[in-house]
Amino acid sequence: MRYPEELIEEIRTKNDIVEVISGYVRMQKKGSSYFGLCPFHNEKSPSFSVSPGKQMYYCFGCGAGGNVITFLMEYENATFQEALKMLADRAGVALPEVEYSEEMRRRESRRAKLLEVNKQAAKYYYYLLRSPKGQTGYRYLLGRELTDETMKKFGLGYADGAGSDLTAYLRSKGYADDLITEAGLTGFDEKRGVHDKFWNRVMFPIQDGNHRVIGFGGRVMGDAKPKYLNSPETTIFDKSRNLYGLNFARTSRTGNLILCEGYMDVIALHQAGFGQAVASLGTAFTAGQAGLVKRFGEEVLLAYDSDGAGTNAALRALGILKEAGLRGRVINMKPYKDPDEFIKNLGADAFQERIDQAQNGFFFELEVLERDYRMEDPESKTAFHREIAKKLCGFEEEVERENYIESVAERYHIGYENLRKLVNGYAARTGLVKPVERPKSTTAGKPTPEDHIRKSQRILLTWLSEEPEIYPKIKAYISAADFTQELYRQVADKLFDGLEQGSFSPASVVSAFEEEEEQREVAAIFNTKLERLDTKQEREKALHDVVVSVKNNSFNYYSARTGADMEALNQVISGKKALEELRKTHISL
Repeated sequence: MRYPEELIEEIRTKNDIVEVISGYVRMQKKGSSYFGLCPFHNEKSPSFSVSPGKQMYYCFGCGAGGNVITFLMEYENATFQEALKMLADRAGVALPEVEYSEEMRRRESRRAKLLEVNKQAAKYYYYLLRSPKGQTGYRYLLGRELTDETMKKFGLGYADGAGSDLTAYLRSKGYADDLITEAGLTGFDEKRGVHDKFWNRVMFPIQDGNHRVIGFGGRVMGDAKPKYLNSPETTIFDKSRNLYGLNFARTSRTGNLILCEGYMDVIALHQAGFGQAVASLGTAFTAGQAGLVKRFGEEVLLAYDSDGAGTNAALRALGILKEAGLRGRVINMKPYKDPDEFIKNLGADAFQERIDQAQNGFFFELEVLERDYRMEDPESKTAFHREIAKKLCGFEEEVERENYIESVAERYHIGYENLRKLVNGYAARTGLVKPVERPKSTTAGKPTPEDHIRKSQRILLTWLSEEPEIYPKIKAYISAADFTQELYRQVADKLFDGLEQGSFSPASVVSAFEEEEEQREVAAIFNTKLERLDTKQEREKALHDVVVSVKNNSFNYYSARTGADMEALNQVISGKKALEELRKTHISL
């Protein structure tokens, strides 16, 4: 649901950006802005700025930027609607109710009840763990070296062996049997009839990104099977689209997630200070989970078990991550089986070292592949090299493939040209990718004419946002149509409209864009660094030059399109006259 712009603007203006961000970032005032360490990337010197005047933030280090709504979207990994709801609640602004069909209202009501019954079940398990009945589970968790604080954070609980105590408790709270069953909290057999699904187990509540309990995992006390038992899939619990621990990991500021296999691995890592740890829910890692991960970072560190099953799971996960456009690296757990054992024996510092040394996913695949070949046998070694060439063809981007060919050649002592020919030969036979040619030297980083055009447009937009009083002096010569890049044109249109009405705010322009990348670029536009000019004459000349530059670029742009575009022809006719007049005009400040 897209709310009216007037309502969005009301909510934004009632939430001062400095006050909101101060709750997340420690800042100090410098000049007219506030500065602090950027919460979106690791840095030692503050490059994160918040402007009360513009009601915007911008990081000169990583380029993160936007208004107060954008900040909550980035920091909390929330959708636009979720961030707006947070700010509306903070400001005491009521959002209009979404209009649902009768069927939709029925489904939403049922979902709400399922969440309620799961919440009550989690409370029951939580308190039972701390009661005399729960001492078996409590002693087990203490034996796993978990603190009371950690147990509380994850809401750990216990299901006793009585068989139907939870069902009786939920009935006493007014929940019907069909709802309890639908939530996956009961089972049925001929001997016991309806009974609790979980019993004699330590309980792990599974929460969604908003900390709502959507299901449970249970670890049996003793040797009974299965060792771990999970809730069945329900209306609110889709195992393939949720991750254990993501409700906490979503606010980590590491730039990556650590993907584990089990609940205890996640909990042990969080307790050790690695708050970015998550785990799949009793299933293999899925494409749906990869899509979920993508919202929170571009790199995933795999901390799977060091046994054969863990290796196979890592290989499968790497393929899924690559398909999703994510980078995968593998953490070496040896000589221990999993993160939990590793942390207990070697500690957090050693685990951080393993993170720093985590292996590139492609080289991990090659390392595992190599185990099937005898490197002392020339034929087997050649066969291995052929398999490497096949895998290298999986890189569709030529530059990336070239870089990997060079690295692989060095690592496995293969002549670069020999490996390149092998890759090209396989590629030609299969038609998978274009052959790799040795790159020719070029001049890198040279500014293009388009860069100069964008720069002048950015300078003018930033200048107008900081000194709106100059707009009346130039509006006769410049219009939004003179900004030839589409996003810049949209920004200029909203900027000029606001300046005409006398109610312009850069932050309001950001709100008009829903895509995160567009919001970042708009924020960057309004945070272009302006040259310091000390005298009035210098300022007037600089303003005149930048306005002429924008107008001249506009004239050239439309002139090149007059053959087929009547609008472009009209723009050229009017633009030529304005440009000639502008060149002779002195703009006074």
